Amino acid sequence: MKIKLTDENLELYAAKHYYNPKYIDVEEFNEDLKRFKYIKRLFKRYEETGEISERLTLNHLIVVFNAFGIKPTLEILELKMDSTDWPVLKPFLIFLKYIRNDQYTMIPMDPVVVEVLRKI
Repeated sequence: MKIKLTDENLELYAAKHYYNPKYIDVEEFNEDLKRFKYIKRLFKRYEETGEISERLTLNHLIVVFNAFGIKPTLEILELKMDSTDWPVLKPFLIFLKYIRNDQYTMIPMDPVVVEVLRKI
């Protein structure tokens, strides 16, 4: 039986899927979990200024996907990201090959972010 991911059970879910071979303490886990907030903040800044910090966003995404795994990270992103964040997030996920082009088809991609990632 699959349990629906909510804000109340997020930390337990994330801990269950957390993988860090150099895991030292709970503080590291919390720092990795905070990266979801950092990603959201970067998207908010992009919305306000029109400038995307693509390398920093890529760095945070790579870390969370490595720490929690692809499927759990996607589920956490689905919970934490607003519908306005997904057009910006989707090109990053495709660029990093965490999703295929035929996934999340109902979500359009932000053309500015697509163009920035094509130049990398």
